[in-house]
Amino acid sequence: MKILHRVLHPVLICVVLASCSASDSPTDPGEGGTPSGTRTIKANPSFANDITEIFTRRGCADSNCHGNGAGGLTISTSSAANHARLVNVTSPMSGEVYVIPNDAQNSYLVKKLENRQGSGNGTRMPVSGSALDNIDLTNIKNWINTGAPNN
Repeated sequence: MKILHRVLHPVLICVVLASCSASDSPTDPGEGGTPSGTRTIKANPSFANDITEIFTRRGCADSNCHGNGAGGLTISTSSAANHARLVNVTSPMSGEVYVIPNDAQNSYLVKKLENRQGSGNGTRMPVSGSALDNIDLTNIKNWINTGAPNN
């Protein structure tokens, strides 16, 4: 019986841990998400409702991040102010445009989120915490690739 217990106990632990793995599914509530606020990938995300929510949930507007203007960019809880600070605005640090409407691939914001910003331009965002998951990153790219509207 002790041998059976010694074999089954580690197997049971592995099964439990595997069932707790992070999910990147299109309906994953993700970091800070709740079952009642399930996040999904959207073809046409709203800046005010979806993109600003990502900035808020991930702490971009906090005082220890862009709430204090870190890296030359100030992010707040105001979607209108954030849009004005991001779209067609050149970063004073890198000389690249934060958000180029219809061009997520070349937008500095996406480069920073994907750690493609090039040497001398800091580190991946967010600096503290995990990288954005597929849902958040795809929604940001979809918003940019649909013209980065102030909606």
